[in-house]
Amino acid sequence: MRSKLIMAAALVMGLCTTFLFFNYMKKYDTASAVQASMVEVVAAKTAVKKNQVLDASVLQLVQVPELGLHPQAVRSIAEAEGKLAGGELAAGEVLLTHHLTGGREESLFVSRKVQDGYRGVSVGVNFVQSVSNLIEPEDLVDVVFTPADKGTGPAVSVTLLENVRVLAVGRRMVEADKETPYAEYSAVTLEVKAEDTVKLVNADELGTVSLVLRSRAVKAATP
Repeated sequence: MRSKLIMAAALVMGLCTTFLFFNYMKKYDTASAVQASMVEVVAAKTAVKKNQVLDASVLQLVQVPELGLHPQAVRSIAEAEGKLAGGELAAGEVLLTHHLTGGREESLFVSRKVQDGYRGVSVGVNFVQSVSNLIEPEDLVDVVFTPADKGTGPAVSVTLLENVRVLAVGRRMVEADKETPYAEYSAVTLEVKAEDTVKLVNADELGTVSLVLRSRAVKAATP
């Protein structure tokens, strides 16, 4: 009788051990499957402020389980680089597509185009002073000032600023394409260094400001 009890106990213990073993292996296989299905996504390397320009210095690639991947997760740094943060991001937070703002937003808010240390300043121009209204946003121009008070001698024009970026023409902040209706404009908004803003405003008040269009073509570096 005693031997039968021992055998029964051994059988029960064996069944329990087998159950626990298979349960453990099932969990192990599940964990291994999750671990094997990791994917790379972009996350903030450091805390990011709203409207901060995103670049490789504040972004990193991290591994997350594919099973719980958000459908809007950004998968490459190139997709986010150069865009603006639509809101504040904590260090380690995964980037989603709605966290990024780009071309459309810049076309609505010129303030998002102005670089740090610069200011946007508008000057009045006529058809001739604007190179026959051929200047476009993102063009580079030189600013030439001609004083209104010529005195007794001929007008003396001076180059006030060089290589200035155009932010907007009239109220248009993106380049025209074949579908953009033609419209004359009487003001151009320029991006100038903070210390040059008063100089430009004074010139616009004291005389005539003419814009000289520079080439966008970039020469190849000399070997």
